[in-house]
Amino acid sequence: MEWQAPAVVLDARPLGESGAVVSLLTEAHGRHAGLAKGGASRAQAPVWQRGNLVEARWVARLPDQLGALTGELVHPAAALAMEDPLALALLSAACAVAEAALPEREPHPRCFQGLVSLVARLGNGAGPLLPDYVRWEAELLTELGYGLDLARCAATGTAEDLAWVSPRTGRAVSAVAGEPWRDRLLPLPRYLLGQWGGEGPPEWLAGLRLTGHFLSRDVFGDRPGGLPQARAMLADRVGALGAGL
Repeated sequence: MEWQAPAVVLDARPLGESGAVVSLLTEAHGRHAGLAKGGASRAQAPVWQRGNLVEARWVARLPDQLGALTGELVHPAAALAMEDPLALALLSAACAVAEAALPEREPHPRCFQGLVSLVARLGNGAGPLLPDYVRWEAELLTELGYGLDLARCAATGTAEDLAWVSPRTGRAVSAVAGEPWRDRLLPLPRYLLGQWGGEGPPEWLAGLRLTGHFLSRDVFGDRPGGLPQARAMLADRVGALGAGL
């Protein structure tokens, strides 16, 4: 058994003196692990940093084996994010969510493509990417069977002036229909409707709270620890930006 493909490093855990068990996300092979001999060594550790885009090669005698993994660095996203705390938080959150949410060896090409798009642009600043990150989480929810229904108002059927999402059903609600229950509804950022302009930390945080609610309930609700800590830390950092801290 053998494959070679572009991959995003999701996690790397040391094994033995210098080895590492590396978890990757690929387009055709999904979330896939392998043993990188020397992966924790000084020479190779920079390749297997979380968020890096690599050209990976996996080899095993049988399909259910862990297999041996080698790789070449294509894009050093981890190093580029180090000087920007928000970029590092976004990168860590994306990798942690993908690692914990996606089933092993099950292809989810849209999630892979979205993640590659995010990590490839991190060097230009994380702020403008936060709406895309929220959209990526919404796509991940859809891929896992928990997609949001933002096409029209659940109460009236209108596709105009959508402003809220029901935390129970994941369906959009218009501003007028939702007004009496606004304290019970989740704000719907305009960028999730394809409407752009004027986004900042409050809108970024609203999006993170929206997708975070459904990730916590539907994807991580039955798992110890719930939503990955790195994802919670991203929301905290964005919240601090909004508060001017």
